[in-house]
Amino acid sequence: MINNKQPYIYFPILFSLVFCAGLYFGDKLSINHSSSAVFPLKLGFNKLNEIINYIEEEYVDSVDRSYLENKVIATLLQDLDPHSYYISPEEIAAMNEPLQGNFEGIGVEFSIQKDTIVVLAPIVGGPSEMLGIMAGDRIVEVDSENVASVGITNRRVMELLKGQKGSKVNVGIYRKGNKKLLHFTIERDKIPIHSIDVAYMLNDQTGYIKLSRFSKTTHDEFIESAKKLKEKSMNHLILDLRGNGGGYLDAAIKLADEFLPKGKLIVYTEGKAKPKKMHYATSSGNFETIKLSVLIDEGSASASEIIAGAIQDNDRGTILGRRSFGKGLVQEQSDWPDGSAIRLTIARYYTPTGRCIQRPYDEGTKKYYEDFYEDMAWTMESEKSRPDSTIADSLKYTTPRGKTVYGGGGITPDIFVPVDTIGGSMYLSELNYNGIFRNFSFDYVDKHRAELNKYENPETFEEKFLITNELLEELYQKAEQSGIQKREKEIQKSDERIRMLLKANMARYLWHNEGFYKLISSSDSMLKKAVEL
Repeated sequence: MINNKQPYIYFPILFSLVFCAGLYFGDKLSINHSSSAVFPLKLGFNKLNEIINYIEEEYVDSVDRSYLENKVIATLLQDLDPHSYYISPEEIAAMNEPLQGNFEGIGVEFSIQKDTIVVLAPIVGGPSEMLGIMAGDRIVEVDSENVASVGITNRRVMELLKGQKGSKVNVGIYRKGNKKLLHFTIERDKIPIHSIDVAYMLNDQTGYIKLSRFSKTTHDEFIESAKKLKEKSMNHLILDLRGNGGGYLDAAIKLADEFLPKGKLIVYTEGKAKPKKMHYATSSGNFETIKLSVLIDEGSASASEIIAGAIQDNDRGTILGRRSFGKGLVQEQSDWPDGSAIRLTIARYYTPTGRCIQRPYDEGTKKYYEDFYEDMAWTMESEKSRPDSTIADSLKYTTPRGKTVYGGGGITPDIFVPVDTIGGSMYLSELNYNGIFRNFSFDYVDKHRAELNKYENPETFEEKFLITNELLEELYQKAEQSGIQKREKEIQKSDERIRMLLKANMARYLWHNEGFYKLISSSDSMLKKAVEL
């Protein structure tokens, strides 16, 4: 498995424990009654275990042994490389669910609005949709417990609504227009977590698929979506891997196989205890001749980089965007009897030309991420992500058709597209990052749902629905209530983008991700560049 979850920064417990033990054993330490402890060496002696035993028995205050063990393990793994880490029993389900491609629950997308659980949409085919639960419904009771206006959190909602398949939960729902609460008994079931955010035709020939992760279901989802687009005469596919932090190695290999002819090398892995393993394309590819563009950015990592590297090194398509993250390490998960797990780096992966695109991490995890953020800021603003003259010859590789590609950290795109800063402002960023667009759009759609349902699709909505100046003033007032002062000059600069993002967020609550992405695509400079190709 490949995983790009950035590890938490733990206290250096391991070193503290060893240091404290060293102080205790030191012959210069003196205490009032001159006592000392001696640990005889014995068969099977385990220093870490003995130190933890000693602390647990003799430390001045009570200590939690499990806490000490977890911190020692976490620090030990973190010191190896930035992507080996420990997963506690409490975290394991949340960590694995996105990669497994499903979880067990009632099947709703929800948001906490004004201290109330609001259903954004029932998941298609899930138990809530089957019972008639609708977008806009407020869940105010769960198993007779009041959950409205009590400071409910996302974590608490998950605790209440998730559960084993076949178990049941009773919910009380407030629905506008109904004087009495509606009561439902929902039988929990397997709920899919989709890898594909959206898939649709951008024009008569160009299809667009945005992939958010590489899970067990990714390949099946892709085949289903891409075949539907092919039936609509797609002959050019834009695969959007921006912000995709990775997932399963096998999922990336299967997806790359869809585009490459039989016998082409996709990737190979090698580690100290893992012999070199080559992964080649088979004859089962369904999209070997379709024109292909792949979008990447600084958030594309791991499995995303395997796809981009395989396509680039085999001269199969065009990579557009900005230099990717640079994670070339492969992790393997080991589960332990207490429900915890570790993900240990067991190999490096290499692109077909022999590139290992892992960024250096020999100066420690903290420096690793500091360097990434510094590089990202430079890359996002520079006209060229990596000027060829600055790169050592040892980091240059050549594809079969003679194109130069680069190692040394991340995938460098064939066509660099910088961040579009036109219309940007600090005021716009504050509206976005503070959830003003999201919250305002939800309230507006919630109040005017019947009126907005007259728009048949996102295209009609984009064409005919107007963002009026009066509506914008309401948005600015909402922002001021949240502590964001109105700034006329910045508003004037960002007017077009504010209107676009407001309308796109409204479309999200009407048509989910498809509505949002269809409306923002017209202002997506990287996507427009790919369409031009």
